[in-house]
Amino acid sequence: MSPARSSAGAVLVTPSPAAMVWHEPGRAHESIAVPGVELRPGEALVEVELATVCGSDVHTVLGHRRQPAPGVLGHEQVGRIVALGPGGASSVDGAVLALGDRVVWTVTASCGACERCLRGLPQKCHELRKYGHERLERGWELSGGFATHVHLLRGTGIVRVPEAMPAELAAPASCSTATAVAALDAGGGAPLDGAEVLVAGAGMIGLAVTAIASAAGATVTVVDPDDVRRDTARRFGARTVLDPGDGALAGQLAAHGRSAPVLSVEASGAAGSVRALLETSEVGGTVVLVGSVSPGPSVELDPERMVRRLLTVRGVHNYAPAHLQGAIDFLAATPGPFAAERLVGASFPLDALDEALVTAAAGTHVRVAVDPHAR
Repeated sequence: MSPARSSAGAVLVTPSPAAMVWHEPGRAHESIAVPGVELRPGEALVEVELATVCGSDVHTVLGHRRQPAPGVLGHEQVGRIVALGPGGASSVDGAVLALGDRVVWTVTASCGACERCLRGLPQKCHELRKYGHERLERGWELSGGFATHVHLLRGTGIVRVPEAMPAELAAPASCSTATAVAALDAGGGAPLDGAEVLVAGAGMIGLAVTAIASAAGATVTVVDPDDVRRDTARRFGARTVLDPGDGALAGQLAAHGRSAPVLSVEASGAAGSVRALLETSEVGGTVVLVGSVSPGPSVELDPERMVRRLLTVRGVHNYAPAHLQGAIDFLAATPGPFAAERLVGASFPLDALDEALVTAAAGTHVRVAVDPHAR
């Protein structure tokens, strides 16, 4: 693909950028060409190097979650800046971005001026836009990662990625790894070194929490019903792994010589798991809920227990730009199991996106990739 040529904010790429449009469950994606892109101040056009399939993408195409349609899915990707809007753009760390920079970006774009943004909650901005989650619209057709290019809006957190970092590590950072950093940040900032941490759910978020907390010196226990995931959690740093089907969590922790956790991260979304973490937390502990992103059964809360045990419950949904910066910094400095494990088990060209989604739905790979340059 030839370099982008621009005049003021108008950008022309030859051949035209393409995006895969999702319409409804059971219908194949359709490819559209986007002949020209108009970049406004603070915006950028990025050529996608590699995208990965998130579980939420799978749930959308299967009809298990609501999604505006038609639209371009995908929000885990890494790429290079090929054009900048008037005045350029800056990264999360304040550096001026340049053509050719290798970058990842936040799943959200925020206004920076509303009450929520000013309170430090840009991920819940009143004017929030989400990559891979919006209805297709004229002027922002390249709004998701399942495309050759993505049009980054002003208010997007952009983070530069080291050249040496594998794309398979960088792409998921803009979802699971950054969310894991946000979950640990929500733990209240208590030192992780020497702390007992409990993680429920060994999907990508749970594994990332495990790796980051372990690298910081925490003793991590992971609970998951799948034996393959439990084995993977060990390789990501879990000291102890438990099967929730083997009995009450408190009893299992005691039987394995584990103390009550000062920090618990619930990444599965199962109501029983939420309940178990609330019941086993140490006095003064924090329970962070990350996995409960879909409607499900209610969990009864004992207010007396909350008060007397000084418990804190925090919800985490999406993340702030600083968390994505933290994710890339961690992967660059301490890749550990992320680099050792084969996180991406299969890769497909962009025009085989439907096949990639079917493979991802089978659940045999941690992540499935989409390579816009593959044929």
